[in-house]
Amino acid sequence: MSHVFGPVPSRRLGRSLGVDLIPFKTCSYDCIYCQLGRTTSKTIERKEWVPLRTVLDDLKPKLALNPDWITLSGSGEPTLYSRLDELIADIHEITDVPVAVLTNGSLLWQPDLRRQISKADLVIPSLDGGDSETFQTINRPAPKISFETMLEGLIAFRQEFKKQYWLEILLLEGINADGEPLENLIRCVSAIAPDRIQLNTATRPPAEQSARPVAPARMQEIAARFGPTAEVIADYRNVHAQTDFSSQKDAVMELLSRRPCTTEDIAGGLGIHRNEVVKYIEELTEAGQLAVENIAEKTFYKPTRKET
Repeated sequence: MSHVFGPVPSRRLGRSLGVDLIPFKTCSYDCIYCQLGRTTSKTIERKEWVPLRTVLDDLKPKLALNPDWITLSGSGEPTLYSRLDELIADIHEITDVPVAVLTNGSLLWQPDLRRQISKADLVIPSLDGGDSETFQTINRPAPKISFETMLEGLIAFRQEFKKQYWLEILLLEGINADGEPLENLIRCVSAIAPDRIQLNTATRPPAEQSARPVAPARMQEIAARFGPTAEVIADYRNVHAQTDFSSQKDAVMELLSRRPCTTEDIAGGLGIHRNEVVKYIEELTEAGQLAVENIAEKTFYKPTRKET
């Protein structure tokens, strides 16, 4: 499977080409809200997980699709890739399309990593817990990552990085969306001082049932608490109505009409990246076109039965 997927409609970046640098669910966190399921390899080891030349060879033909952004993200934590600086520099050599890095922010305490990703045009790290207890509850980090270390990294990178720095916060009902946990988050964000604050919630089936979404009205109330640079990004603002998204969505429905499938089944059956599948599944589920069924610890999707 190619290490480049899309373009897919992005909430923030228009039509985005995703670059997947890390094996599936290899991450420094095991977030309870992750739509890709539990982390199977929790690590902070940085290495060349995929040959750099292979990634560039996968990317070049996709540039003809005129994406708005090239996004280093995917199904693992992209900052675990040890040659990020070389990759970003090579991308800038072959195209004018800007490069964004979507990261959980867990490793920004490492000076060499901060130097490497400073070559990107935009960096979007995450912060979900404003104190150690909430951080451990939501993100379940690798043992060497403490809350204090993580936060110091987010602040240090903000001080060094002179381009766009957006901070994403995922809010969960009963965990970090009210009371002292929310107050702690607000204080941490103030210390980081990002260019934008983007508030999200669990809109896709999460790894753990304890990850419950926050209601839209409450999301807007919380955004006001963070100030004028904060926005709610949990709705997709109709980006899924684009033609290239709709055609693939129809293919997903056709496949599911034959038999129930997991996201992995759909990705393999249609030859598309699992991250694209997640977007199609979300749209179809929200529209009431798909039902969800859990069997033997796997999540299957099938068309809903229409009333006769």
